[in-house]
Amino acid sequence: MAYSLGMIFQPEYETLERHALEALQLERLQAQVERLRHANAIYRERMAGVSAPRSLDALAELPFSTKADMRDAYPLGLLAVGEDQLARIHASSGTTGNPTIGAYTKGDLRIFGDVVARCLAAGGIAPGDMFQVAWGYGLFTGGLGGHGGCEALGACAIPASSGNTARQIQLLCDLPVVGIGCTPSYALVVAERIRAEQRTTKALRYAICGAEAWTREMRGELEELLGVTATNIYGLTEIIGPGVAQECLEKQGMHVQEDHFLIEIIDPDTGTPLADGERGELVITTLTREAMPVLRYRTRDLTSMVREKCACGRTTARIDWFTGRVDDMLVIRGVNVFPSAIEEVLLRFSELSPNYRIFVDRPPNGLDVMLVEVEHRPDAAIDDLDAFTRRVTARLAETLLVSLDTRVVPPGTIERIEAGKAKRVYDRRTTA
Repeated sequence: MAYSLGMIFQPEYETLERHALEALQLERLQAQVERLRHANAIYRERMAGVSAPRSLDALAELPFSTKADMRDAYPLGLLAVGEDQLARIHASSGTTGNPTIGAYTKGDLRIFGDVVARCLAAGGIAPGDMFQVAWGYGLFTGGLGGHGGCEALGACAIPASSGNTARQIQLLCDLPVVGIGCTPSYALVVAERIRAEQRTTKALRYAICGAEAWTREMRGELEELLGVTATNIYGLTEIIGPGVAQECLEKQGMHVQEDHFLIEIIDPDTGTPLADGERGELVITTLTREAMPVLRYRTRDLTSMVREKCACGRTTARIDWFTGRVDDMLVIRGVNVFPSAIEEVLLRFSELSPNYRIFVDRPPNGLDVMLVEVEHRPDAAIDDLDAFTRRVTARLAETLLVSLDTRVVPPGTIERIEAGKAKRVYDRRTTA
């Protein structure tokens, strides 16, 4: 499609030539390192004897940060400003320990709004458009992050929050809502309900989806069901929330807001930096965050990076769709299995829907067993369910290189999640 700078929210940064962008990154990195050295005792101790990098190539000389660091410093041990300068606090769920706190100054909130506005614009939303924010409001960063992005862009925010699907659909069908932001699994819930009720949205053209893992195959399913162009947004509480990266309508990777976030790809086992195009763990350094800056944060998300200029005009680096998280990888009888790989295989079958679950058990004999349960489509023409199930099982085993069982079930069998992230994996193994 033809692009204009009017479709790019901040072209002065998003279309910077690479040499100018890297000069800005280095300047901001050096300032951030020096500020942290004086403003936070934890970083001061960690960086004893470490100088501010003289070039971006020297970034690897700085120490990593991890989620464990943030939980150990709970609640506000990583602040780099006085508590009296804080304007907002968000937090993760803390289901596996202390929640991860995200603290913001007024300056951080301005940047938060700007980077989300860039994402909305890249995903097709224009000033004056109505955008339905169906991410959860509250301590989760999605709802208020999307809302702030609308306000910065000049779009009309509809603060629907997550859940209450009947009301979501009423808004989409009664108001000229151009775009919706939500988790991809919830977008599918909305799409299925609209189709089942034989309703039509009034103006919906775009879906910006994030906050949980999904695949291009699921994107295709969503676009067909909802009649939208769906793009991928990425962010995390530890960095700022949504807005770190976003696909444009070219769908050739997620543009990183590089003037605010410096990214690396490393080998997850050794920590060694990898070249562009190589797949590894994403590491992010915040360049402008005031309240809680982080250096070289290990996200555990697996992706690759390219820096070539995109057809949309943006010059920022792009990261590929995630193949999974280091933490989410299942080891089944010595074989590494990512849930995203299972989803990709399932959605190559036109008879199957994107609603699935993975169960892993360890029976008394000690050999792990995996069961994949997936719904077939309501209109699927499956004459011999047993034969079809065997075909799906064989394709999964051939791709994953591990034996498993498959169960194909009727539509509606698997519980739909209306608020929060969809639960796909049930690892019921115990370590005695």
